[in-house]
Amino acid sequence: MRTEPIYQTRKITDLKDLMVQSAKLFGDRNAFYIRGKDGKYYGKTYTELKNDIDAFGTALINLGLEGKKIAILSQNRAEWCTSYLTITGGVGVVVPLDKELPFNEVENLISRAGVSAIIFSSKYRSNMIKLSKTSEVEYYIDIDQEEETLDGFLSYSCLIERGRELVKQGDRRYLDVEIDADAMCALIFTSGTTDLAKGVMLSSKNIVSNVRAVVSMLYIDETDSVLSILPLHHTYECTAGFLVMMYSGCCMSFNEGLKYIVQNLQETKPSILMLVPLILENMHKKIVKQASKTRLGKLKFNTAIELSNLLYNFLKIDIRKKLFKQVLNTFGGRVRLVISGAAAVNPDVSNDLCAMGIRIVQGYGLTEFSPIVAVNNDHGFRHDSAGKPLAGVDVQLENVGEDGIGEFVISGDSVMLGYYENPSATRNVLKNGRLYTGDLGYIDDDGYIYITGRKKNVIVTKNGKNIFPEEVEAYLAKSMFVMESLVWGRFNEDTGETEVNAQILPDIDEIKAKLCLNNVSNDEIRKILHAEIKEINKQMPLYKRIKDFTIREEEFAKTTTKKIKRYVENVG
Repeated sequence: MRTEPIYQTRKITDLKDLMVQSAKLFGDRNAFYIRGKDGKYYGKTYTELKNDIDAFGTALINLGLEGKKIAILSQNRAEWCTSYLTITGGVGVVVPLDKELPFNEVENLISRAGVSAIIFSSKYRSNMIKLSKTSEVEYYIDIDQEEETLDGFLSYSCLIERGRELVKQGDRRYLDVEIDADAMCALIFTSGTTDLAKGVMLSSKNIVSNVRAVVSMLYIDETDSVLSILPLHHTYECTAGFLVMMYSGCCMSFNEGLKYIVQNLQETKPSILMLVPLILENMHKKIVKQASKTRLGKLKFNTAIELSNLLYNFLKIDIRKKLFKQVLNTFGGRVRLVISGAAAVNPDVSNDLCAMGIRIVQGYGLTEFSPIVAVNNDHGFRHDSAGKPLAGVDVQLENVGEDGIGEFVISGDSVMLGYYENPSATRNVLKNGRLYTGDLGYIDDDGYIYITGRKKNVIVTKNGKNIFPEEVEAYLAKSMFVMESLVWGRFNEDTGETEVNAQILPDIDEIKAKLCLNNVSNDEIRKILHAEIKEINKQMPLYKRIKDFTIREEEFAKTTTKKIKRYVENVG
């Protein structure tokens, strides 16, 4: 099924073209609104951004980095965006890295990708010093380093100044680069260990077609502004929260950390936000808690929600801003649209926030599709659905069961080129240009998509993090005290979070040898395994860490290829 575009969009051929056009159209408008070192906010216009990109690109080419892979490791900031646009606009291939990854995973991903240079913020400088002693990376570029130093690390700002001089002298090597829109411009590693993470190869054509498709379904223009909260290395935030905004002439600001969200919202007053359900649901909880301190307060709040919905949905009378002025001021007072992705948001939360004047539209996507597949659009949305496919995106169901649920198979210009150096994995999901997602669900008679589960074993946390059980099992397998393990996600009703749990078959002989005992109790076994898991957890990001485990007494049922039959084990 296909959806027709709601809005006309201007044609762009690649990411360089995107910025060339935006600089011409929105030159004097602010591309970024950011806090300076003096604590005060200042703007950087599209013209200034384009000049920085041209200078930085010229300097990188002058270093011999044309056609090379360049990684970015940093928190969300203007320099992250500038670096991304510079690399994809004519230097080489950008490799965005998850800043939360342990050093050993960063090190291995850089090696796997064959990275020639890495642009990083000073927060990660100590790790970069360690990396420089073992890796083959040629250049280390520190965003926060103001002057050139003797340790071999380069200054981001000095490189831009050097590039400006080269451009003034007539150097057009970067300015005149012709982009192959079908070639890889971004290499994005999916969540996983260094052995299991797949590198998704995306082209300029993949990404800009997704940008245009999003803008054709949701109205966004140069009067809008966005506060970037979700990590930019994630394709969802990168495409929809960054590149869509650059295409549309919006102004971007950057959240300085989760505890500063409310402060940053009030300082920057965005009109659009990209969020995950966890943040939305936490905000909703705080609002409800504040309003429900007394029985009368709770009654007033619930009545206001019902009245707002009745007037707006049935009589088209909008009094939401008056009824919920205090709530809207918490969000900065201007938020009109929140795009929620990465996991399903509670429909009650979405409904309540919409009644307060904050429109929540959720969508569906995956990195392999650059990433947005579907979204609730300006012609209609449903709180319990992932919306309708984007314009130009074809979504079909295959292997549909009696319950009407099948696997989503997608085609369109945003389908990835494939997995980096992994032809077998590519063949498993790409067939005749169509992407087999591994996601299960159904499409209703009106064309709305509903996701019901995952074909794969992925555990999805409330904040949109993907955890592959196999990757955690790989860590457990390294322990001499673990013979086998099965990792799964358990929903904790108290916290509303999906937590990583494990069933472990211990190696009793190793434990006996460790304790120098002929017999060991369950308490002694648990104590040993607990200590092992504590050490294993240190090697993984917080969201992947094992919360609890059970001890198993017999081997797991296996296939003939010795894979555990997960469906046999009653977990979940």
